[in-house]
Amino acid sequence: MQLVRQKDQMMAQGVHRSRRTLGAALAVAALASAATACSGGAEPPRVAPAPAPAAGQQAPGAAGALNAYVEKVRAQRAARVLAAKKWGLAKPPLEAPAPPAVKPRITTRKGFETDGEGLPPVFTTVPTKEKIVFLTIDDGAEKDPELLRMMKELRIPYSAFLSDYVVNDDYGYFAKMQKSQESGISLNNHTLHHRYLPALSYGTQKREICGMQDIIEKRFGKRPRLFRPPYGNYNEDTLRAAQSCGVKAVPLWSAEAFPDHMEWREWDQDLHPGDIVLTHFRGKADWKGTMPDMIRRVMNVITSKGYAVAKLEDYV
Repeated sequence: MQLVRQKDQMMAQGVHRSRRTLGAALAVAALASAATACSGGAEPPRVAPAPAPAAGQQAPGAAGALNAYVEKVRAQRAARVLAAKKWGLAKPPLEAPAPPAVKPRITTRKGFETDGEGLPPVFTTVPTKEKIVFLTIDDGAEKDPELLRMMKELRIPYSAFLSDYVVNDDYGYFAKMQKSQESGISLNNHTLHHRYLPALSYGTQKREICGMQDIIEKRFGKRPRLFRPPYGNYNEDTLRAAQSCGVKAVPLWSAEAFPDHMEWREWDQDLHPGDIVLTHFRGKADWKGTMPDMIRRVMNVITSKGYAVAKLEDYV
């Protein structure tokens, strides 16, 4: 009996030591993640490799997982630095912090309300204290394969708002876009024909919005939760129609990006935490540059102001 009790005590002590080791490893991993996110391009913290196991023993699982994590972060950081040089960015994009465990409560921006209650909120900024912004791209007219490569290599998240009249000649491009990054690119609703919605009846608005919901679900497998009205114009019928077919939120924008300049909604002409940035699928036929030119411009502005780009759907 004494031998059994001693064996039980030794096993209990081993469990406690394992828990302490795992807790310490997780704490170091969390610190490494935070330091990486705040470093703005600096190397992740150096962690000494776990000591080699003695003959006949296995390496501790927590230490091995931590080493693998740090090596992955280091490799991603190095690849992003090289991609920034390749694509002509002034600096590598900053890393966004981990998304919140609970999404913030989104409300309609003051001055953008309608008389209806309980309708999808209309907003230009997501409530957050983090120095992050959200990049969104509208319509789908330009289908530049260089954009997909650039965004994948730089690991920049973005959200697309599609209109069927300009995407229906190449749904395959947007299917590739959807799967072009590990975290996925969300394809959202920008109506069938990009019409000025307030001039249309409720029934016509519903066909424009819900018809695009159906197409995106059929072609890309997921019904959008987000909808952006063309030109940013809407009325109460717009919001009621959108709500009737599954729309949960209506993000507009605080700033707009072009290849040669930025345009601002706010009086101070600057970025703020949680701002939504708009741009379009356009090329040289429509503006002074390509889509990669536009990304270079907007990312140089965002990074120089100390902001990272986060994924809108992680917050809304």
